[in-house]
Amino acid sequence: MSAPYEIQIFRSRRKTMSVEIRSSRLVLVRAPLLIPETEIRRFLREKDRWIQKHLAEAARREEEARAVPGLTWAEMTALGKKAVTELSARTEAFARQMGVRVHGITVRNQRTRWGSCSSKGNLNFNLMLMLCPSDVIDYVVVHELCHLKHMDHSPAFWAEVASVLPDYAAARKWLKQNGAALLARMPRGPEK
Repeated sequence: MSAPYEIQIFRSRRKTMSVEIRSSRLVLVRAPLLIPETEIRRFLREKDRWIQKHLAEAARREEEARAVPGLTWAEMTALGKKAVTELSARTEAFARQMGVRVHGITVRNQRTRWGSCSSKGNLNFNLMLMLCPSDVIDYVVVHELCHLKHMDHSPAFWAEVASVLPDYAAARKWLKQNGAALLARMPRGPEK
């Protein structure tokens, strides 16, 4: 099957297939180890309408991102300082509320992640969160804190998120719709 986009297939010990849109030109397929390629192609044909819709949405978001001015390294430094203060305070408040203990907090300029949590209780946050609405910042903080209780995205994990932020879905949706445009504002060249 020829397509106007690149298809990457990742096989693993899974039982089902899934498709993910990575950009307006890249479709990622996750598939079981032994499934024939003909079966993967059939799966892609069945999902073609969904794929085309989401490729168009990705292209729209990429176009919007190109129209937004990029940040300077000085602006990034200012955002980083603000992020350290604000994210530390929010994390401490939610950690107390949730009864979890954080080992350390780091703020970075990451191009692909909004936050992460290590098994040792260290939380990492993207300084670009400072450009997000406060409910979105709270969602990312709570999301990572919930990983201190559930190191997965199981139903129990999402129930934990909902117990702290019942309306988290709206913040999650905002981040999916607007996150790429924010990340595209990061400087591309070396710091000057």
